[in-house]
Amino acid sequence: MADARLPDLKVFWTRTPEALCGLLQCGLDGLSTADAQDRLERYGPNTDAPPRRAGPVRAVTRRLFEPLSLILLAAGVVSVATGDAGGGSIIVAILVLSIGLDTVQEGYALKAAEELRRSVALRAEARRDGRFVDVDVAAIVPGDILRVRAGDIVPADALVLSASGFTADEAALTGEPYPVEKRAGPAETPDAAEATNALFRGAVAQTGEAIALAVGTGRLTLFGAAAAALAEARGPSPFQRDLHAFGLVVARLTLALVVIVLAVRVLAGRPALDSLMFAVALAVGLTPELLPMITTVTLSRGAIRMARRKVIVKRLAAIHDLGAMTVLCTDKTGTLTSAEIALAGSLDAAGRPSARPARLGAIAGRLGGDRGALDLALARGAPAEDGWTETARRAFDFSRRLGSILTSGPEGAVLIVKGAAEAVLPLCTTQRAQGVLPMDEAARAAAAERIRALAAAGQRAIAIASRPWTTPPGEIGDEDEADLVFEGLCTFVDPPKPTAAGAIARLAAAGITLKILSGDDPVIVRRIAGLVGIDAEDVLSGPDIEAFSDEALAVRAQAVHAYGRLAPDQKSRIVKALRARGAVVGFLGDGINDSPALKVADVGLSVEGATGVAQAAADMILLAPDLEVVADGVEEGRRTFANILKYVRMGASSNLGNMLSMAVASMTLPFLPMLPTQILLNNLLYDFSEIGIPFDTVRPEAVARPQVWDMRGLLRFAAVMGPLSSLFDFLTFGALLFLFHAGETAFRTAWFLESMATQILVIFIIRTNGRPWRTRPQSALVASSLLALAVAMVLPLTPAGRWVGFQPPSPAMAAVLSGLVVAYLLAAELVKRWVVARS
Repeated sequence: MADARLPDLKVFWTRTPEALCGLLQCGLDGLSTADAQDRLERYGPNTDAPPRRAGPVRAVTRRLFEPLSLILLAAGVVSVATGDAGGGSIIVAILVLSIGLDTVQEGYALKAAEELRRSVALRAEARRDGRFVDVDVAAIVPGDILRVRAGDIVPADALVLSASGFTADEAALTGEPYPVEKRAGPAETPDAAEATNALFRGAVAQTGEAIALAVGTGRLTLFGAAAAALAEARGPSPFQRDLHAFGLVVARLTLALVVIVLAVRVLAGRPALDSLMFAVALAVGLTPELLPMITTVTLSRGAIRMARRKVIVKRLAAIHDLGAMTVLCTDKTGTLTSAEIALAGSLDAAGRPSARPARLGAIAGRLGGDRGALDLALARGAPAEDGWTETARRAFDFSRRLGSILTSGPEGAVLIVKGAAEAVLPLCTTQRAQGVLPMDEAARAAAAERIRALAAAGQRAIAIASRPWTTPPGEIGDEDEADLVFEGLCTFVDPPKPTAAGAIARLAAAGITLKILSGDDPVIVRRIAGLVGIDAEDVLSGPDIEAFSDEALAVRAQAVHAYGRLAPDQKSRIVKALRARGAVVGFLGDGINDSPALKVADVGLSVEGATGVAQAAADMILLAPDLEVVADGVEEGRRTFANILKYVRMGASSNLGNMLSMAVASMTLPFLPMLPTQILLNNLLYDFSEIGIPFDTVRPEAVARPQVWDMRGLLRFAAVMGPLSSLFDFLTFGALLFLFHAGETAFRTAWFLESMATQILVIFIIRTNGRPWRTRPQSALVASSLLALAVAMVLPLTPAGRWVGFQPPSPAMAAVLSGLVVAYLLAAELVKRWVVARS
């Protein structure tokens, strides 16, 4: 928010220097040291507010008040209070470890974000007490007179007072890949991207020198407004929202089951303390207490695997969000394109391909000393010939929009002139097009039309002209830049990356729609979109976005896939509009102007070479600025979530089924079907069997489409698979009571064995939607599952088994139990296929 003591200078470039000085109460000769210090105290330092960082206590408290965490904490405390100190301690330890890992991970991410805020200059030149001195960039204030030279980072938003061959790279601010000429003089446009008389903080000076009046500093700059997004509180991510919703479902179900069982048993005259302990054991058994650890370990393993794929994860939950992504919005420069200007073509005066214009342009660029971005592109695309030397030079002048160089080489003495076509063409009297022909008005009009067509195709053109030099070498004057031969045009593009089209097709096949959100010209955006395979029949610009209400934009954004000339806040508006219609939105950007959109997206992606503000706002940083890396990350995110979902589905089937069986049995049998200690032991072994889930393999179809928490699907799965498990429990009860006439100890032992076998072995059924034998489980899951099963099977045969109330089952009883387990696994496979087919 702007300082109330400053006037509204949002479009300061539309005002005159004198008017700005009147508003800022300063002069054009700079400030005194005392005045500058007074302004620094009034307006504040030329820095951005760091992102708000929650302290460790607040971070832990926020996680502790999640529904699942509260359930686990309550279950652990009650377990300890009722005598089961071991079980309660284990539950609390799991909770503490999970919260601790998550808090530490977030702390590292925030610390890294603060260290990445490095995009502005450390020192700047300001006129103080009548002379230019070096000052700390944080001490620049409105009213300062600045001097900016080639290589400097612009320290503040400022109005150009004078300039000499000055150009600035504003790609990080506007998305425009070409250096922008800056000069003094009025500008009527309200569009910052077209303000040729304004410098913006964070831009990089490419050539020349400029003197400018500082107008905006700190958060009152275009840079600062974008960076301010880092200080805004972020809402919960899709994964956090879904996990919270799942926790509420479990909490309600647990509370209902505990209350019902406790009430029925007490009303039936059963001992109140035994009933309470049993109800607590049921609550612990129903709660997926390992979910926080499974989630953290799985996401951490996913982060390690993604690091191998050149993706650094700053926020663990973003791994799931990347896999759930349905729309990816991306900036153009540096992501779809290489952000490196390349020579696209060399055309003679008639528009036919000819190497001569590029060759002459490369000679002039190499000898002229300007070495701008276009000269470097010429050098790469058309290497200059040896044998040419510079005799005289007239540097490129932005007021004339051209430059000249007198050279000596294999063709003798030649004057080469290059610059903007509108400046060069009037100086030409002949043209080179299959010979030297007259240059009349029709030829000039044809050349101008050709340049407009190239611009519509996204190519920038410069004109090349020459003439033989017949007089003795000397200084180049206006009279020498006449009677030129128009050699032709050199055209330039910011080409798309070779991998962009393939990566976009790969993302589309994975169910992800890609949209371009760029600060560059809509014409350029349309061309790039067409080259990489994005539908760009309609391209909306910043003014178009301003005309839409939020509701209208939410509708329009569904169908439009390319946007140009966007301001930073307009990018974030589009992201919000897409999210409002239910999309899970990712944003990939590397500039200062991308930071607001990175912040509001469900998952923000930046690149290693991006500005510090963009990296700080992002959830993940790509070590290679390539969409192929994003596609790899999407696959890894989906693989990670698929393994988390396995645990949830297993808990929904096994835990719910067993707890339902216990609840029914406890209300119908004359004795407890399983002691509270045995229930907790059952739960502990079952949890141990699943610690290999984060390492499990995933079938290709599981990562083929965006993955989100389908709460209805999970409840449907639980509503079918849970009762199926209970059905076989009831068959076990019937066999034990009516076939073997089992007593309390034998009943509890047999049901413990059947329960453990069905719970653990069904992992291999539920872990995949296909046939279990077609996708082999990972060795870690096999080891943890079979080890837990072996302990459960052997325990009743040991002295420790008698200590917890078990006895060895008879061979006949073991055989019947084995048959029931096999029948259950076959039924689970058949029913699973039916449930999945209807999900």
